[in-house]
Amino acid sequence: MDFSIDDWSPLIVSLKTALPATVIAFFLGIAAACLVVRMRRGKNILDAVFMLPLVLPPTVIGFLLVMAFSKYTELGTFLLDHGIRIVNSQIGVTIAITVVAFPLMYRAVRGSLESFDENMTNAARTLGMSEARVLGKVVLPNILPGLVSGGVLTFARALGEYGAAMIVGGCIDGKTVTMSIAVGIEYISNRDLAYSWTFILIGIAATVVVMMNWFNQKQMDLTGGGK
Repeated sequence: MDFSIDDWSPLIVSLKTALPATVIAFFLGIAAACLVVRMRRGKNILDAVFMLPLVLPPTVIGFLLVMAFSKYTELGTFLLDHGIRIVNSQIGVTIAITVVAFPLMYRAVRGSLESFDENMTNAARTLGMSEARVLGKVVLPNILPGLVSGGVLTFARALGEYGAAMIVGGCIDGKTVTMSIAVGIEYISNRDLAYSWTFILIGIAATVVVMMNWFNQKQMDLTGGGK
């Protein structure tokens, strides 16, 4: 087998779309988790909405996004009139990846917040700590493993997304073809190239998992949980 790669654009496109998608999903996931945890009514309904992209087929997500941003909708027409093209563009791929990866970040942060002891923040406020210090000194250190795990899994999911990204972005070489899409394109016509991108994706995914496990172990050692 020949594992040489002449065109590295799928890797570049993957990074250009997965990295911003991860950042967006990271902060949206934190905001959504904070909102749901503090809700008293309608929590289960909103949680179901946020988790829907995780259980729906990615192709369905892609189809819905295409319908939402097509030139036949008011939103799509408005964006096109202002020079913003979503369908068959790198921006569209980023949006699709963000939607699909968002639930992983949301769920990780929500789990961390729900297991966090609010008595710690109340005690910190009693000692005269400001809200900023409570957040930085008490809350964030305790939910940091969840933030890191969620962020890492979100990036891995964003990097490997295929269905939604392909439907929204199409197969435009150098612009919307990610590594996952390249595997789908090449597995019949150029199997050696498909193997190459597959092994690269496996290597990245394995590295991500090892880094996440290493960080979690470090956190357990620091807190005494690993003894």
